[in-house]
Amino acid sequence: MATTSTTGSTLLQPLSNAVQLPIDQVNFVVCQLFALLAAIWFRTYLHSSKTSSFIRHVVATLLGLYLALFCFGCYCFVFALGYLTVCQVTRVYIFDYGQYSADFSGPMMIITQKITSLACEIHDGMFRKDEELTSSQRDLAVRRMPSLLEYLSYNCNFMGILAGPLCSYKDYITFIEGRSYHITQSGENGKEETQYERTEPSPNTAVVQKLLVCGLSLLFHLTICTTLPVEYNIDEHFQATASWPTKIIYLYISLLAARPKYYFAWTLADAINNAAGFGFRGYDENGAARWDLISNLRIQQIEMSTSFKMFLDNWNIQTALWLKRVCYERTSFSPTIQTFILSAIWHGVYPGYYLTFLTGVLMTLAARAMRNNFRHYFIEPSQLKLFYDVITWIVTQVAISYTVVPFVLLSIKPSLTFYSSWYYCLHILGILVLLLLPVKKTQRRKNTHENIQLSQSKKFDEGENSLGQNSFSTTNNVCNQNQEIASRHSSLKQ
Repeated sequence: MATTSTTGSTLLQPLSNAVQLPIDQVNFVVCQLFALLAAIWFRTYLHSSKTSSFIRHVVATLLGLYLALFCFGCYCFVFALGYLTVCQVTRVYIFDYGQYSADFSGPMMIITQKITSLACEIHDGMFRKDEELTSSQRDLAVRRMPSLLEYLSYNCNFMGILAGPLCSYKDYITFIEGRSYHITQSGENGKEETQYERTEPSPNTAVVQKLLVCGLSLLFHLTICTTLPVEYNIDEHFQATASWPTKIIYLYISLLAARPKYYFAWTLADAINNAAGFGFRGYDENGAARWDLISNLRIQQIEMSTSFKMFLDNWNIQTALWLKRVCYERTSFSPTIQTFILSAIWHGVYPGYYLTFLTGVLMTLAARAMRNNFRHYFIEPSQLKLFYDVITWIVTQVAISYTVVPFVLLSIKPSLTFYSSWYYCLHILGILVLLLLPVKKTQRRKNTHENIQLSQSKKFDEGENSLGQNSFSTTNNVCNQNQEIASRHSSLKQ
């Protein structure tokens, strides 16, 4: 019998009992499916060409608040709105990160990201000089204080209130106001002027493809994941009898089996936004529409990662960008460590989170040192590079699995039991790498020094593309995305 413990609605309790799943999980999935249908209706009947931005804001907000109320009840509703009100008053930077020690639900984690992102964007747009900003900060800067309706709509819209993903305030407002498909070009006076509106592409193909991924991920999770529990890695009999190759293979497979639930939740959230018409990035080189503006993961790149950086670049992408924007590029002292700590605090208070992210710091720095010192020896010929890719794929998958075991186990005792059974071998190896291999000066530090000297010149912008190289892995999405920022935000500047 499924548990009946929930702060939200119990209307779906009979369904919960029938499928033998907790009521809160049933509420979440049903509400997300309702949001998908609502998104299709929203795009069809409340399209920006048919109704005003005011109506779209109101409907998106009311539907979002209803879904949150249904899933999580009045307590979460009142607490969330109270938290939002405090942050609205303080506006910028006055956030008590200590309170993040509470084990926030998904909606509160997303809202926290949105509030802090918007605070930074307002700060950049209203309280800092343009020459002090990076190019991405200038593109995302908010030049006027949002209205209360715009603020609530951004934070509580039905498309993203339950599972996100995070999006920038400017991207969201552009979508609501129907400017996502405008082509802009610099005029003679140097200001951008709208030249024409390109044809609006249909998101139907992208939505169907993502729903198929959701179905396969859910099927895999319900059938395979339960037979390969991560907890079996610390089973006494398994530890005593299994050979090292068996331990390594099971570690990889069990963590592989733990990922589809994230694939399901994030891909469904992406599909909901796309169904409403939000998420269009432009066209690829073949002329196909791209609906990955706010996508949160790239499954193929994750499973085929040949480096720690590549894995984290493609996992929880929007959270990686959030960490970069609100922490990494705004601190000058140990940005990698501070960013990992913020990530751990944001996730919750379980000790396993902190073990994972502290281990992640070590693995990230060690992987960076290895890559910088050895990769250039294996670029040519192609056979040698293939051999290098195979070896680094194996090492990366094992290192990632080793790192995230505490994140799944949560508690301190089983996490240390697992690391003890492996004799902390990857920790020791990572420390030896850092002690024995020369660590190159990161490009980020070089650019920081240059930007101070050239803050009044256009040379400030030229160093931006290399900001994220050799930096905190989960924020390195900027390496690929800097080239897309200009086109992505060309219709956003006010």
